[in-house]
Amino acid sequence: MKIGKILLLVTLACLALAGVAHAEPLSIPTVSVGMGKVSKPGDVSTVLQIFFLMTVISLAPGLLMMTTSFTRIVVVLSFLRSAMGTQQAPSNQIVIGLSLFLTFFIMTPVWQQVNTQALQPYKAQTITQEEAFKRGVEPVRRFMLSQVREKDLALFLSLSKLPRPRNANDVPTMTLIPAYVVSELKTAFQIGFLIYIPFLVLDMVVASVLMSMGMMMLPPAMISLPFKLLLFVLVDGWGLVIGSLVKSFS
Repeated sequence: MKIGKILLLVTLACLALAGVAHAEPLSIPTVSVGMGKVSKPGDVSTVLQIFFLMTVISLAPGLLMMTTSFTRIVVVLSFLRSAMGTQQAPSNQIVIGLSLFLTFFIMTPVWQQVNTQALQPYKAQTITQEEAFKRGVEPVRRFMLSQVREKDLALFLSLSKLPRPRNANDVPTMTLIPAYVVSELKTAFQIGFLIYIPFLVLDMVVASVLMSMGMMMLPPAMISLPFKLLLFVLVDGWGLVIGSLVKSFS
């Protein structure tokens, strides 16, 4: 199965989580496991398909993180926690959970396109499976192409030693994904640098005051932490950070 098919499977799983697909009655399937002799060649094919499907499911979390806005969001929130010096507040579970829900919020328009262009026509049996895979990957590719940097894309195109693509449609998905991830990391580090500046200035001011008072043995980070929290609350820090993150994808 090509990488495009795996991307579509991940996108369809996200559609179910985001609730953009039509509601259907929940039916619990029956599962039975057994061993026996194969009587038809089709039985072997079914077993291999199930095995490959389990492999795809195990790779789904990684693809969800690498092909959506999750990478940028979770890195920026981690930088924010480190800049404030609050150690484990908010905890990793809260940071990852908030990153996931923000990812669903940002990626919902993309997944709605997948649902409209690929999933619903395939369920109505108006297009084939291959056509559904092709249509389903296109919105995800457009999203990544809109965020990837040309320099990073050119780097991976040169590393893959592929001919220069004539347009965006000629860029292979396997080349687009790593270029997109590197671009997301660069953007996240730039945002993290801007977040660090006000907290760094506050740390320097507190350290200078403590030194002028002769309190050299008192850790400046312990004194500056309440002021960092106060500053963050007064300027509505969460609203600024989350709003800037969401707007950075528009």
